[in-house]
Amino acid sequence: MFLRAGVAGKTFSGDCESETLCDAAEVFYFGLPAGDLCFAPPALPTFLFQNDESYGMPDIESRGLKIALDAHGVAVDPDTQSRVVSEESARKMREYVAKRFPALRDAPIAETRVCQYENTSNGDFLIDRHPEMENVWFAGGGSGHGFKHGPALGAYVAA
Repeated sequence: MFLRAGVAGKTFSGDCESETLCDAAEVFYFGLPAGDLCFAPPALPTFLFQNDESYGMPDIESRGLKIALDAHGVAVDPDTQSRVVSEESARKMREYVAKRFPALRDAPIAETRVCQYENTSNGDFLIDRHPEMENVWFAGGGSGHGFKHGPALGAYVAA
């Protein structure tokens, strides 16, 4: 059996509770001038600026430029956390976008999201056997990245 519970992992994992945390990532979509294709594929690919710990995607489905910080956020309770981005985060993101994408300095924030991420303290996956049932594995700590690595994690614990 392979158990992957995401941010609900604490509910299912008992002793592993202290190993994972749920944090919130604030995602922003910046509106683009009508007809401007500079921020759409293929002109702009999906991007990751490791030094800035930011990532984003070009204008897909006419939603605007998606951008977020890929850093651990504040630990939250997945059942009660706010789903509204903070004014402080919006201000910081506007400053960052103005620096990284000067053409969008005055672009409106068209949409925001507050996403839940299940993480470990160091960002590594948590993979271990259940302490009492040898055929049960826990695998977690990889929200955001865990989905794309899920098949490989499943193959690993099944081997």
